[in-house]
Amino acid sequence: MAKFEKHIFICGNQRPPGHPRGCCDPAGRAELQKLFKQKLAERGLRTTVRANQSGCLDQCEHGPNLVVYPDAVWYGGVTLADVDEIIDCHIVGGKPVERLMMKDSCINTPNCEHKPPTPDRNPDRNVVGTH
Repeated sequence: MAKFEKHIFICGNQRPPGHPRGCCDPAGRAELQKLFKQKLAERGLRTTVRANQSGCLDQCEHGPNLVVYPDAVWYGGVTLADVDEIIDCHIVGGKPVERLMMKDSCINTPNCEHKPPTPDRNPDRNVVGTH
């Protein structure tokens, strides 16, 4: 089998309702990932593009979110209605969907305009015995 040309990592993190950071898949149904897989298969892209469910991508305030590699394009606030546009414009057409792209200043930073300031951006890491 040939290598995949692109990987789409879709956050499937779950947290309890009311968690201050929110979560990308509160119902735990992996609906975004399943729809990406379905739509990629319909377009004959199953062997060249992989849509993987991932753990937390640590961009919770921008969720639901995903990242496309090797392009390193991060998308936030993604809905089921956005899947066709991401596939058609970015995956097939090579042009990222700008309206859904996260700002570089928000990716992997302790603070951005969307995050309330706190000393530790991942409160789950402060609980002994959890990851």
